Amino acid sequence: MGWRSGQSYSQDLRDRVIAAVDGGSAARQVAATFGVSVAYIYKALMRRRLTGDSGPNPNRGHPARRLTAGQEAALAAHIRSRPGITLAQAQGWLLTEQGVSLSVGAIWNTARRLGLSFKKSRARDRAGQARRGGAAHAVESGTAVHRSA
Repeated sequence: MGWRSGQSYSQDLRDRVIAAVDGGSAARQVAATFGVSVAYIYKALMRRRLTGDSGPNPNRGHPARRLTAGQEAALAAHIRSRPGITLAQAQGWLLTEQGVSLSVGAIWNTARRLGLSFKKSRARDRAGQARRGGAAHAVESGTAVHRSA
C-alpha cells in the first residue's frame, strides 16, 4: 500500500492513518504499519487542523492547459504554414485570432510538445561560413614554422 510517484494516497488510507493517530498510536508506529512517511502523517494532521479537510490537496499537480485541442491544432497549422514565423508573431496571432493570451514560453512549450520547431529549414542555410574561408588545416608533423606578416 505504498505511495507511487505522481499519485495521491487513497481517501481510505488517509482516514485509517488519521484514525490510528487519533486513537493514541505513535506517528512512527502508524507510518511503519501503513507504509507512509512520518512527514506525511504530520502534514495530514496539520492540514486537517487548519482546513478541517483530510482529502488530497485540490491544487496539487500541474495547472490545466490554457489552449483547447482545437486551438492547439490551429496554432500548429499556423506555424507549419509559415516556416519563418517567430514566437512573438505566433503569440500575436494567437491573441488576435483565437483570443488567448499566452506567454512566449508557453507557446514554445506547446510547439515543442506538438513536435514543431522554429528553426530555419535546411534550404535556407547560408552558403558558407561567415568568418573563415574553409576548414582548418591539419598540422603537419615536424617543427613549427612561425610566419611574420
